[in-house]
Amino acid sequence: MRALVIGDVFGGVGLRALLGRLPSLREEHEPDLVVVNAENAASGTGTSARQARDLLAAGVDVVTGGNHTFRQKDIFPLLEAEPRVLRPANLAVRAPGRGAVTVTAASGDPVAVINLMGSVFMTASASPFTMVDAMVEAARREASIVIVDIHAEATSEKVALARHLDGRVTAVVGTHTHVQTADARVLPGGTAYITDLGMTGPHDSVIGVRTDQVLRRFLTAQPGPFDPADGEVLVQGAVIEAGPDGRATSIRAVSVPG
Repeated sequence: MRALVIGDVFGGVGLRALLGRLPSLREEHEPDLVVVNAENAASGTGTSARQARDLLAAGVDVVTGGNHTFRQKDIFPLLEAEPRVLRPANLAVRAPGRGAVTVTAASGDPVAVINLMGSVFMTASASPFTMVDAMVEAARREASIVIVDIHAEATSEKVALARHLDGRVTAVVGTHTHVQTADARVLPGGTAYITDLGMTGPHDSVIGVRTDQVLRRFLTAQPGPFDPADGEVLVQGAVIEAGPDGRATSIRAVSVPG
């Protein structure tokens, strides 16, 4: 089984780039499954219901979220009605939606996707470590292939979660920081890992936002708008391959013009 996992889609420009690039990415990598983190698609904060539907209509199998998932109120009904649109399981105790789903890949393999959020420097309702074991156990009852999207700020928290799950899940992929890391590897137990998939959006920016607006905030400490930038767009993520036993055999980063 081969999965294409795409990092944070930022703004309409990132979404358009991804939708335009998906056919060629499919042709090049021939994925059996496509997972997209789209929690910044709506002008940098959240995902609208229409955007989520557009991704599913384009053949994306699972859409994951992050700390901005609830910023777009029209997503709430879709989170309840559409199991393939996830939000971090530990984002809130009582909230619409779910943090895991099992889908059937094009290869015929059942694949479980788990969405969690970090608790270091973030506002998760609970540490991902308090619930991940039970979630993985439940997922493995339905699928031998399990992919975990950990949307977290701290590198140490992502690495620690991957080490904790090594040998029990197929992949742990980090999202949220919008900077693709150079540490894609398969851990000793057979779990593929990358600290951050990167950002699908405008890279002539400060993690997606117009550079002048970010510099104004840093230089003057004055509040102001944070608008998605224009300019160079990259589609970033990773391709993960796994055997029928759920053990990863390879992971390689992807970064292509949008």
